[in-house]
Amino acid sequence: MRITESIRSSKRSPLLQVAKSAIATAAAWLLAGWLIPGPPPIFAAIAALLVVQPSLNQSLSKAIERSVGVITGVVIASLLGLALGGANWVILLSVVCALFIAWALRMTPGTSNQVAISALLVLALGAATPNYALDRIPETVIGAVIGIIVNMLIVPPVAVAPARVSVDALGEELAASLERLAQALQHVQTAPQLQGLLIEARLLRPMRDAANTAIAAGAESLALNPRGRRHRQELAAMQAQLELLGPIVAQVIGMTRALADRYDPSLASEPAIRAIAEQLRRAAHDVRLLLWRGREGTERAAAPETGRESTGMYRGADEASTVAALTAPLMVAAPSADHWILIGSLLEDLHRIHEGLQEGIRGER
Repeated sequence: MRITESIRSSKRSPLLQVAKSAIATAAAWLLAGWLIPGPPPIFAAIAALLVVQPSLNQSLSKAIERSVGVITGVVIASLLGLALGGANWVILLSVVCALFIAWALRMTPGTSNQVAISALLVLALGAATPNYALDRIPETVIGAVIGIIVNMLIVPPVAVAPARVSVDALGEELAASLERLAQALQHVQTAPQLQGLLIEARLLRPMRDAANTAIAAGAESLALNPRGRRHRQELAAMQAQLELLGPIVAQVIGMTRALADRYDPSLASEPAIRAIAEQLRRAAHDVRLLLWRGREGTERAAAPETGRESTGMYRGADEASTVAALTAPLMVAAPSADHWILIGSLLEDLHRIHEGLQEGIRGER
């Protein structure tokens, strides 16, 4: 690992996030300094800086973490300072005690660090100042509250768009995998081609996981968010789509694995293969249709608020393209003895794909 990877991110934080952190820190410093005269309001500034997070839910969590950590650290430092004085070894002892007490209370790593840092700062900076320790508690609360307010009032973050991108990317790649599988069934394949097909199919798993992560991040960004109301329905629709696409991902990978394991060049001449390939292409069409209907429903719901018309990808297409193509389970004649295991496996997975897509498309109507 290069040294720069530990200090540099692959992408910058949003500039708005940086600006909000700066505003919250400055506001906390000024307000706390005005309300609590005395030493510089370091604890308020640190609290505000830490509390401004990518989501309001994370901001609230950081506020609680920071406040609990400071209160616990202040109590530990005050007791040790009263009992043992303010010598350097007492400061070190306070840090050690803070870490072990936080461990005994099963605090999170972040809260444990806050306890130790607060105990250290209280004894190191406030030994000569009366009431320094107690004043740090309201000072920290002021900073945490200001951080939450700034994050809430200045364009509260909403992470729904990345979830839409991830779900659409998964659906498009899933449709493409179905089409590639159909193509492979009808044409003679080499061993490297089959391995490449399997690798491409397996890449659907990390895409599915990425979509799950993006939806979870979107849901977290809507918690406690005043802008979240109009986006919750959209996110719920994406979650429903992902729940339908997830099993199909597993079935496509299984079908591709079965083809790679049991492939025979004579497979393309099997009468049932052409019908199976056609059904796979129809399934790919219906996956894209499912995504389109989800976007159309979201845009229609948002139209009264935004004043924009729906702009689906099927606009201007013929009527057949907006109707489910995989309308009935496939029935084929008995395959030859050489291929019946593979064809039976493909038919079983195709039947499950059919059921999943039919359920999803009926639900979108």
